[in-house]
Amino acid sequence: MRNLIFTVILLMGSLGAFAQTITKVDTSAKSVKYTQPVLINNEGSKMVKTIDAEGNIRISPEFSSFYRVINIGHFVETIRSRGPLTVFAPDNAAFAKISPGRLDSLLMSTREPDLIAMLSYHVIPGVLKAKDIINQINANKGTATFTTLTGNKLMAKLDANRNIVLIDEQGGQSVISKFDIQQDNGVMHFVTAVLFPKFKEI
Repeated sequence: MRNLIFTVILLMGSLGAFAQTITKVDTSAKSVKYTQPVLINNEGSKMVKTIDAEGNIRISPEFSSFYRVINIGHFVETIRSRGPLTVFAPDNAAFAKISPGRLDSLLMSTREPDLIAMLSYHVIPGVLKAKDIINQINANKGTATFTTLTGNKLMAKLDANRNIVLIDEQGGQSVISKFDIQQDNGVMHFVTAVLFPKFKEI
């Protein structure tokens, strides 16, 4: 009888210890904060990872406006370089948001320095993936700042839907709609609006 009672006590003690262990795990799990969205690979439908950024923009119909502007601004060799580069590529819908007068003015030969500055503002030296941007945002209390090829600053934050939003120097905002599209000379992100730096006064 004593052996039976002793066995029951041992079992109850073991269950109690197990329950305490489970409780500790649950408490710890509740304290974890998930501060970044789940990143899903978004491959560009017509882009090939063995081709450089210039080549992929050229063969992708949705970036025909961007490629036209790249050619006018004599920017082809820059995004064709070995890099590595991070390119924020605005699609045709992004260019359609710009007023015709503003874009036509920017494409004038007298404003070539501004056009080159605008194109360079869409490029960051090195490889900057979406998770890198988010880590910088979290590390800097909600807003990250990056230096573009022009030397100008480009900010990034997360919106209410956990999208990465880029904020240019003129206050414009552009959402990264697809990210981490591998290029032979770096990485590309698709953006929903054209980015504009502060143009230097001549």
